[in-house]
Amino acid sequence: MLIGIDVGGTYTDAVLTDGKDIIRKFKTKTLHEEIMTSILNALDKVIQGEYESQIKRVVISTTLVTNIIAEKKYPPVALILLPGPGLSLDCYRYDTFTQIISGAIDYRGREITSPDESEIISAGSSIIEAGYQHVAVIGKFSNRNNAHEHFVKQIIEKKFPKLNIYMGHNISGLLNYPRRIATTMLHAAASHLFSTFCDNVSESLKKRNISAPAFILKADGGTIPLTAAAKVPVETIFSGPAASTLGAMCLSPKGQTSVVADIGGTTTDLSLILSGKPLIASKGADVEGFLTHVRSFAVRSVPLGGDSTVTVNNGKIDLLPERRGPAYCLGGPEPTPTDALKYLGRIEFGDMSRAVEAMENLASVTNSTPRETAQKIVFQSCQTIVNAIEQMFKNWEQEPAYRIWEIMQKNIIRPDNIVGVGGAAGGLIPDIAKMLNCNSIVPEHAEVANALGSAAAQPTLTVTLRIDTEQGSYTVLEDGSGGPVNKSTQFTKEDAVRLARDCLLDRAGELNMKEYLTNVEVVHCEMFNMVRGWTTTGKIFDVSIQTPQEILFYMDQGESFNE
Repeated sequence: MLIGIDVGGTYTDAVLTDGKDIIRKFKTKTLHEEIMTSILNALDKVIQGEYESQIKRVVISTTLVTNIIAEKKYPPVALILLPGPGLSLDCYRYDTFTQIISGAIDYRGREITSPDESEIISAGSSIIEAGYQHVAVIGKFSNRNNAHEHFVKQIIEKKFPKLNIYMGHNISGLLNYPRRIATTMLHAAASHLFSTFCDNVSESLKKRNISAPAFILKADGGTIPLTAAAKVPVETIFSGPAASTLGAMCLSPKGQTSVVADIGGTTTDLSLILSGKPLIASKGADVEGFLTHVRSFAVRSVPLGGDSTVTVNNGKIDLLPERRGPAYCLGGPEPTPTDALKYLGRIEFGDMSRAVEAMENLASVTNSTPRETAQKIVFQSCQTIVNAIEQMFKNWEQEPAYRIWEIMQKNIIRPDNIVGVGGAAGGLIPDIAKMLNCNSIVPEHAEVANALGSAAAQPTLTVTLRIDTEQGSYTVLEDGSGGPVNKSTQFTKEDAVRLARDCLLDRAGELNMKEYLTNVEVVHCEMFNMVRGWTTTGKIFDVSIQTPQEILFYMDQGESFNE
């Protein structure tokens, strides 16, 4: 048995599944100030004291970190930056307390200038005086040589032991310094709160006699053990859209190309499945204006959902990008698209008399009938989502993976299907599909597809190595770790792949994920010769290796998980 739980902006959903059928499912309102209460309510309803010993794993997708960042509920984080020569220092002014100090590493990891200890102490003093407790230390090329970050951390911890220090190379080893700064800052901001959340989940499972391993869903659709997730909270950003994408894959025809529209109460999340594979964003997630290195699906959130507020502006229907509560037919204060869908008989839940009242009130100020008013609301809702999908295709078409897929198709192909999940999907997706001239799929269990997607997700792990045999070193780009290699011109691509596999195993061991590495694949491997004086003096390798991104079962196909 598998359990999937999705903590959404409006509802928290849970499913208990054997990989062939959903045994139980449950929806409850998300209590944003008491997220654990929402999770445990949903968990208890699907277990009901019957299946504890049969549960093989629990996976949770949560908006906790996303909400912490969006609502700015995180503790302030100060920055100590070592940008070295290049751009003007004004380019490194962030909306937080920032100290820029000397010290530089070049792009191959060689020290240019050493950090100044007096500058480090002065920066620490200023941070203490400004009232900060959390500090992110990021050097421009610390992903190639992290010695300067370690040196700064050592000095700060010695002189100012009350400060919590986070180093950039531990969070991301990828190039693009501004993205590494943002990713490290967000990690530092969410670290304590998310660690507490993981501890609470672990303790709650123990009290329920659930000994199965627990995981958190990541933004790239993979899972990570609960204990390891506490160390990388930023990886769980956008786990909600990832859950809806995986849930749609579980419930729709295998191997097809589909746009996934998760129509929730507050927003609609859009993603793309290309020939059965979710499209990954090549440059990392954009989180509330922070450009990060977080690997995620190429998703977009549209500020329109089933509970979006409907008003009248100059005699015309207007959909506001905000939620003031549940739909009027569900006891809420304002009319919403859900009320229009209820009036038109497109959804089963809700109080019809209140839906009629909501449409009549709007019709009285729009010079139209209640039915015409409801139809206008549904049309505008669909048109808003269609416009967002068309705009997203312009973004998706810039992704390398999409371009390669398009070339392989030999012509421009738009999706076979629009797969709708979420509470309002059944009422809107058929019209959206007509507008886009494709098939409409609103599968059974669409209302809990996110929780099902969480249950179906597999652990994933990627390691990307940069190997420089002339320098005699390698770096793991995901966390900035590294080590020595033989300074030999005889080092081959096979040696590079072998080293990458060893690093993947080491990283899996650190994250308690070794048992899930049943298969790995090489996704990229390039080699460049270093030539000096007409002689090859070394080689540079870029190699990436990962566990395949797959799901445990396709319920529509009747395929069960194998674990």
